[in-house]
Amino acid sequence: MDCPSCAQKVDKSLQRVDGVVEATLQPTTGTANVTYVSDRTSETDVVEAIEAAGYEVVGGSDSDTDEREKAVDNVDIAPASEVWTSPRAMKTWIGTAFVTLGLFFEFLFTGQNVAIASFLDYPLHVADVLFLGAVAASGVPVVRSGYYSAKNRSLDIDLLMGTAIIAATGIGYFVEAATLAVLFSIAELLENYAMDRSRDSLRELMELSPDEATVKRDGEEVTMPADEVAVGETVVVRPGSKIPLDGTVVEGESAVDQSPITGESVPVDKTVGDEVYAGAVNEEGYLEVEVTSTAGDSTLSRIIEMVQGAQAKKTETEQFVDRFSGYYTPLVVVLAILTAAIPLLVIADPVSVEVSGYGITFAGDWQTWFIRGLTLLVIACPCAFVISTPASVVSGITSAAKNGVLIKGGNYLEAMGEVDAVALDKTGTLTKGELAVTNVVLAGNTDEATLLRHTAGLERRSEHPIAEAILVHADEAGVSELPDPTDFDSLTGKGICGEIDGETYYAGKPALFEELGFDLPRARSATDGGVPSAGTIETDDGAFTEDALAALEREGKTVVIVGTESELLGAIAIADEVRPASKGAVERLHELGVKHVVMLTGDNEGTARVIAEQVGIDEYRAELLPEGKVDAIEELQAEYGEVAMVGDGINDAPALATADVGVAMGAAGTDTALETADIALMGDDIGRLPYLYELSNTANGVIRQSIWASLGVKFMLALGVPLGLVSVALAVVVGDMGMSLGVTGNAMRLSRIEPDRIFDA
Repeated sequence: MDCPSCAQKVDKSLQRVDGVVEATLQPTTGTANVTYVSDRTSETDVVEAIEAAGYEVVGGSDSDTDEREKAVDNVDIAPASEVWTSPRAMKTWIGTAFVTLGLFFEFLFTGQNVAIASFLDYPLHVADVLFLGAVAASGVPVVRSGYYSAKNRSLDIDLLMGTAIIAATGIGYFVEAATLAVLFSIAELLENYAMDRSRDSLRELMELSPDEATVKRDGEEVTMPADEVAVGETVVVRPGSKIPLDGTVVEGESAVDQSPITGESVPVDKTVGDEVYAGAVNEEGYLEVEVTSTAGDSTLSRIIEMVQGAQAKKTETEQFVDRFSGYYTPLVVVLAILTAAIPLLVIADPVSVEVSGYGITFAGDWQTWFIRGLTLLVIACPCAFVISTPASVVSGITSAAKNGVLIKGGNYLEAMGEVDAVALDKTGTLTKGELAVTNVVLAGNTDEATLLRHTAGLERRSEHPIAEAILVHADEAGVSELPDPTDFDSLTGKGICGEIDGETYYAGKPALFEELGFDLPRARSATDGGVPSAGTIETDDGAFTEDALAALEREGKTVVIVGTESELLGAIAIADEVRPASKGAVERLHELGVKHVVMLTGDNEGTARVIAEQVGIDEYRAELLPEGKVDAIEELQAEYGEVAMVGDGINDAPALATADVGVAMGAAGTDTALETADIALMGDDIGRLPYLYELSNTANGVIRQSIWASLGVKFMLALGVPLGLVSVALAVVVGDMGMSLGVTGNAMRLSRIEPDRIFDA
């Protein structure tokens, strides 16, 4: 099943089976998913209906269960076929040999082209017999398929070609009939080969998942099928092996290549407690992984399932082409009939009527017009422009999946390429979403270790993200033996305090220390022995002033001052780091033609302004609640048109749903993001966003090129037929075979688009 007309024929046959609830035909994968009511029909009836449409079923369910509904869906994609050595290919090669010999006798060895038989008083020469042999070898399979098409009332290429072959043979045009049969058979083989190549990317995706796993049971290692491993069991992954299932590392450490899942080009270091994904490759170390999901529920399995399901969601262009082809084919068939019939009705002496001009002979004999009518039948096939969209969608979606971008439907691929504005969440999207200490400023004679020890001692009792950042920094600085404060208290909206060594210490906003009566006296940098480093604040007179603090805050940093009621120890500045790829990603979006890039955040105005300036955002909107982000998306849609929203948090869900395209960041291993987003960037790399836009935009261009090129060629050929400029062979080679191969090859260009490695975080 290689084209939509094939699927239509199978679908019509299945519709006549009582009990079939739903049939999903996917010519791009060569599969049929059929749901039926077992009380009213059986799997045998379903298989027979498919075979009655002229196709062979190579996979299905054999179980005799009492389930109310079953699905024949054991095969995820049609198996790779030996196109050039198949039975159909053998018949094609035999037909090719016959037609080649026939042409030799017809045009070169005319003296040996003697009559050797007769049929209804019509002499059959050597060439005629050879041509009939070619028709029998290569044409019978076409006529057979045409019979099934007629039986299922499907006006497709098989019916049109089969009719043309029979008609040409019937009026004694053996050369045309043989040529048509052989060329069309070769065209079919080439189309099968091209479609098989386009399915390779899907097969490669499916082959990423290991079939077997080594499991530790009762102290022994047991190798078994991956789908038999239960959640909670421990699997062993040696260097160079694929991780068989999603899980958490419980022993060992190693660099893991998880590019098949997240698209990251550089292996990621994994140690105890880290999450790993099925299909990732363990590069060098020994790992033991506790399984957290079954084989059928792994991240990779869900990616494969969604990529396959994405093909069922037709784009607007595909829906238009389907509607158009419904009018195009019958119209051209009617024109073909009129082309063959009208000259017989309006020309009294057809043989004598000729109109010549500009090198064109407008001959009027009825056989010539009959052949021209048959040629129009060949041109009536809409295969090339009908297959252009699904072939491009499959190529684009599978290519994206292999680069860490999950697109859940051709409609989203198309929509992403049309967006005029992109809205970006700040935390976790443009920034890492992880607070980190950026500056340590000392006051008086305090040293850095003392400042960090007291601050971390206080913060160890807090659950605020700022506390975690300070504790991590203290640990990295080698500060140990933290004091355990007593009488700890959280000063809501201001900071915290607690008693250490009999004295109360405070850590909080500058306003807290102003209330305590401080004028924020002298301070110095803790970096390089007091020498200011990038980002360190130190005024001309060395005073730690409000202006100095404001300068830190202008950089988007949160300042925590530490001290007692009588002495100031210093200050610590904390910020959420901007992702290295953010600025380059925004620049690239602008280069690719996105009109407007805006940042939507719930953070304060100052922080939002600083991040926007650093990244190169066109506009930012700060202090937004979830509903505020929805309002912002609607305003952008009204002003710019199509809008894509990129976010990673639960609070972004309403905005993601409101946007024309919702893109989730860091979706690997996240069920909610995989299920709710239209598109998911599997890793935390914002650099994949320009790739996604470029791929989608290029896919839209490829689809338009293929559709208009196909229609243009068909139109030009149709114009040339009445003028005698287009033969049956030319119609097959250019209009059918050539354009089908052309649009398939054009679609495969999408697989060559890759993310710009400069954006890799």
